[in-house]
Amino acid sequence: MWYCRHEAQMRQALFFSAASIAGAFSGLLAFGIAHMDGVGGLAGWRWIFILEGILTVCVAISAYFVLFDFPETASFLTAEERAFVVYRLKYQGQVESHTGPQVAQDDQFKWKYVKAAFLDWQIWLSVWVYWGIVCPLYGISLFLPTIIKALGYKSSTAQLLTVPIYVTAAVLAVCVAYASDKKGKRSPFIVVCLCFIAVGFIMCVSSHKPGVIYAGVFIAACAIYPAFPGNITWLSNNLAGSTKRATGQAIQIAVGNLGGAMASNFYRSKDAPHYVLGHALELGFIGAGIVALIALVVNYRRINAKRDRQLAEGAHSGYTSEEMSALGDRALTFRYFL
Repeated sequence: MWYCRHEAQMRQALFFSAASIAGAFSGLLAFGIAHMDGVGGLAGWRWIFILEGILTVCVAISAYFVLFDFPETASFLTAEERAFVVYRLKYQGQVESHTGPQVAQDDQFKWKYVKAAFLDWQIWLSVWVYWGIVCPLYGISLFLPTIIKALGYKSSTAQLLTVPIYVTAAVLAVCVAYASDKKGKRSPFIVVCLCFIAVGFIMCVSSHKPGVIYAGVFIAACAIYPAFPGNITWLSNNLAGSTKRATGQAIQIAVGNLGGAMASNFYRSKDAPHYVLGHALELGFIGAGIVALIALVVNYRRINAKRDRQLAEGAHSGYTSEEMSALGDRALTFRYFL
């Protein structure tokens, strides 16, 4: 439930891949439940809402009792286990070679940390990376069956052709997350995924053959689903202090999800069946995401190197542990995750 930054992407990927699997089989489930038409005097579509709604409510109620906000309040942990979890979370992100006193991350809520999140350059660059992933994600999620149907397949066949895409994407999301956590790197995996997303959309733009377009969508989707949890995790890894981290991730997701509003207007019915304009716009956002990612990596490397020099020169001696803690990810002892 509480993980250090080098452990986080696998958990994000498992959560996100579950949504992918749900997307793959929701149509099949709805198809089966719809055959309950007339049972209890209710239409089939009503049963879809009733059964899926009951399951959601039951899970939500159980989650209230089994999920805990903080390790300090987790009743299933012993006092020693709670202390260990709190320690490893508070002191993550520091340079390993630092021999001075340990600097804990500040868990207090202060408005200055909220303000710091809104003014942090890395959050807004991360939003552009997010758009480079989420615009294609929404484009595929909202219009994949329509695109496949427009290629000449029947509605039922179009739904079935989405299943292998989502299943493969879910598996790849978990595999890439495992490799990313194992290597302790985020950016190399994200940029490779962005390049594959671009390849997929280039295939869609450059060919009118149904098989090539389907292959392009397949490649793009299989790269989107590993990239999304990687990007979310990467920003979380590089924000220190619980208030700033929570605010920063809220900004990233809230502003980033405007990509859904944009992507929903990329694919116009008059552009069917090839949707060249929609695919081209997606490519533009992918390119912007790659540029933003490169800018993040360059700046992270520069800042980490500068802090290494400052620590070697003893610049940290002018700060107390409390002052370092309040600085969060701007502290000399904090190193950005690449």
